[in-house]
Amino acid sequence: MAMRPPVGLPTMSKRAKRVLIALVTLAVLAILWFQFVSIYVDWLWYGEVGFREVFTTQALSRIAMFLVAGVGAAACVFLALFLAYRSRPVFVPSNEADPLAPYRAIVTARPKLFAFGIAILIGLISGLSAQSDWTIVQLWLHGQNFGTLDPQFGNDVGFYVFTLPMIQLVLGWLFVIIGVCFVLVALVQYLFGGIRLSGPGRKVTPQATMQLSLLVAAFVLLKAVQYWYDRYELLFSNRNPTFTGASYTDINAVLPAKLILMLIALICAIGFVVGAFTRSVKLPAIALGLLVLSSVLIGGVWPLVLQQVVVNPNGINREPEYIARNIDATRTAYDIQDDQINYVDYPGQLVGDPQEIIADQDTVPNARLLDPNVLSPTFTQQQQLRNFYGFPDQLAMDRYTVNGQTQDYVVAVRELNAAGLNDAQKNWINEHMVFTHGDGFVAAPANTVVNGYPDYVVSDLAALQRQQAGGAAPAIPVAQPRTYYGQLVTDYAIVGSDGGSAREYDTDSSRYTYTGTGGVPVGNLFQRAVFATEYGEQNFLFSTEINSNSKILYNRDPIDRVKLAAPFLTADTKAYPAVVDGKIVWIVDAYTTAANYPYAQNVTLSDATNNSLAARGAASQTSQQVSYIRNSVKATVDAYDGTVTLYAVDESDPVLKAWEGVFPGLVKPASAVSDSLRAHFRYPQDLFEVQRSLLVRYHVDDPVDFFQSSGFWRVPNDPTVSDTVQAPQPPYYLQVKLPGSDAATFQLTSVLTGYQREFMSAYVSAGSDPGDYGKLTVLRLPTATQTPGPQQVQQLFRTTQEISSLVTLATNQGGSRVIWGNLLTLPVNDGLLYVEPFYIQGQTTSSTSGSSFPQLNRVLVWYAGRVGVGTTLTQALTRAAQSAPVQTPVTGDGADILTDPSGASATPTAPPTSSAPPPADQQAALTQMDAAASALEAAKASGDLGQIGAASQKLEDAVRNYLALAGTSIPSASLGPVPTSAGG
Repeated sequence: MAMRPPVGLPTMSKRAKRVLIALVTLAVLAILWFQFVSIYVDWLWYGEVGFREVFTTQALSRIAMFLVAGVGAAACVFLALFLAYRSRPVFVPSNEADPLAPYRAIVTARPKLFAFGIAILIGLISGLSAQSDWTIVQLWLHGQNFGTLDPQFGNDVGFYVFTLPMIQLVLGWLFVIIGVCFVLVALVQYLFGGIRLSGPGRKVTPQATMQLSLLVAAFVLLKAVQYWYDRYELLFSNRNPTFTGASYTDINAVLPAKLILMLIALICAIGFVVGAFTRSVKLPAIALGLLVLSSVLIGGVWPLVLQQVVVNPNGINREPEYIARNIDATRTAYDIQDDQINYVDYPGQLVGDPQEIIADQDTVPNARLLDPNVLSPTFTQQQQLRNFYGFPDQLAMDRYTVNGQTQDYVVAVRELNAAGLNDAQKNWINEHMVFTHGDGFVAAPANTVVNGYPDYVVSDLAALQRQQAGGAAPAIPVAQPRTYYGQLVTDYAIVGSDGGSAREYDTDSSRYTYTGTGGVPVGNLFQRAVFATEYGEQNFLFSTEINSNSKILYNRDPIDRVKLAAPFLTADTKAYPAVVDGKIVWIVDAYTTAANYPYAQNVTLSDATNNSLAARGAASQTSQQVSYIRNSVKATVDAYDGTVTLYAVDESDPVLKAWEGVFPGLVKPASAVSDSLRAHFRYPQDLFEVQRSLLVRYHVDDPVDFFQSSGFWRVPNDPTVSDTVQAPQPPYYLQVKLPGSDAATFQLTSVLTGYQREFMSAYVSAGSDPGDYGKLTVLRLPTATQTPGPQQVQQLFRTTQEISSLVTLATNQGGSRVIWGNLLTLPVNDGLLYVEPFYIQGQTTSSTSGSSFPQLNRVLVWYAGRVGVGTTLTQALTRAAQSAPVQTPVTGDGADILTDPSGASATPTAPPTSSAPPPADQQAALTQMDAAASALEAAKASGDLGQIGAASQKLEDAVRNYLALAGTSIPSASLGPVPTSAGG
């Protein structure tokens, strides 16, 4: 029978091969080009800011880690494959067809190709995985001693922070490599018949038995080493949910178990070695079974039994020793030791006549009436000037000395906000070459308002021009008000192209060319091609507006610049601007952290720093978990040229010292901080929130009380936001005079209430002035008396008739929005004074231009059980002094009860309202009502919400006076519903 000739595989023509090779080459070159661009752009940026050693150190560290791990893994894999291949059986006895024969033939034809190929692949994977751990290796190489020993093993804390992570890294790497080698050897032996599942004779050859047994012996020997170092990890245990650290069960059950398992693992390793040379699998199998059984019984069951039978029923007797260790370590790790905190027993009750508060010249005059978290729309409307300028959603607080007087200011930079450009302005030239910078520094005294609005101090181009023309300098003079770096700029800018038609917008009548040192040259074709690739923008190549003088500014957010310049630091989420020696600079707090401080409580930064500002769009901290933190570095970013400067403010920090060994000369010493810059340092808010989240428990000294949660405090929820938002009240920067101080100082403050209670327990503050920077003060209120907390005082404010009437008028008649400002707590005359600004934001209508913005309408105060409301702080304090103490609402079990200022329960009554002196008779009362009604109509015609509210209050007072003379009164229900949210 004729046979069909075999059909060969289709072949490619030479031309097709050339095309395929060309396409593959182009694809590879494109990938390499994009990788090169990403690295080169970073290289250029680090060169611009003068931190190129950060780039090179990171790059060299990563390359070294890649080579060490990659070459080591490849060598181990190649050796394992080489030995397995050499010890393969010469033939495979079998009575059946062998399905593996074709694969054996392929491998046998090119054994070196397969061995080197697999080894290189495993090496690449290992190297790429290991290079990200360069920080662990660098800290190990430059580790420092803390000078503190752990209470269990007596090792310096530096061993746990710097050395133990390196040991764990190496052990983990070795475990993986041995596991990979075991699998590859087993596959090779199976492929070549060293391991068989069927057929006559031995199923495993002696050579395969030896190789696999030795690999398992090495694995088990590593396990024994790991058991030894696992003992140290017990000091980070979370077995007891009450505290972090080794508990009674860990020390008395798990720790002995680790030692016993280590010995068993050593015996098992010896068993595997003996089994390898005796060509027996029985002894290794018995050893492996012993190890698994003992790890389950000794390492798992025994600690569980001890915890359930001994510890849980008797924890109050078993755990105090270990809780004491946790208390000491946590206080040290977070810098909240007793010698760092001044605990003061504070009466919390006003001493003397309430009128004395009005005469206070230290704290009360500095009470903040402007809420920086509310007034961004007001700043925007009144100080924006152009649609492409703007302010961040949360403004900042700082202090300045003007005319010899130091006081708090709400501060902000009038930044470029490209999102504000209208459609006609949105094109590549405008967005990146014309509208490039902001204009000036804006500040407003925090305790001053003019017609309900801030009293601005502006230092911008217009003020600079007036000064240069012989006019008076602004109260806070700025030599260069143009700001190219800020929180609102999210994209790049191309500047410096002098002579082009697209020069930078500066004022209505002039243009500007950037002359600062910031930016990367982008004038030549190669640089333009690089950035065209980086941003996917062809205009870099074709725009004639870019010339040899052009530079590109990128990474312009001050926090991002600090993170890039010092990747080993954790940046605070709140940068703030300051005028220092005539320059606008951004100040960024930065932290060194560690996760392995023995016995110190674990804290997740995002949880500890969560507060009600997050509901208003504030930035959140990372979810990094730490057990040690220091504000060791202050960073500044020049708003004009982007210069990044790092200053060491805690030079004793061992973690910072280690990083200074990695990056020598990167951080300037504390002595380099000028007095003018130091005057604007603030105690960082994120650190303060971490510390206060721990102080609510770690102010307790007695371990038994700690175990019982006795005397714990809590951070109260912010009562000024919507009831649907349950988030902690943020801390506030204030000028306050603390007990024992001679004058008011700039403090970061917070209140703490009782555990699951709304009454005040403590007042915490951190000093920010150079003389007392970092000193924490805790005013402990007595438990015998009950001082209302923020929630209770806010409820009193909401039910005050004057405020509830304003709320009703604003929401029901004008469609306006009421905004409760920050509820501040101030220590005055051994008592506490609450101050809260009350804002009204009018509704925008077709007859009004622009958007509405908040206007201060009333000031609310509480002290000594008295509530006062006024258009000014002095008026509110005076009315409070003239009123009688009111009952404090207490929420419990879903029912509202009231207590008098001493804490005793009382019958619910409405708080009194301040009112004008009543008229002599009903006729006079009618005349007063007519006058008030006319005044209200006039106020409505003006459209001023402040005047409307004041006139409404006068009309209400007049009606109340008339009804009082007629023998009746206005029921509380007639005042309308009291809203419970910030939006009314």
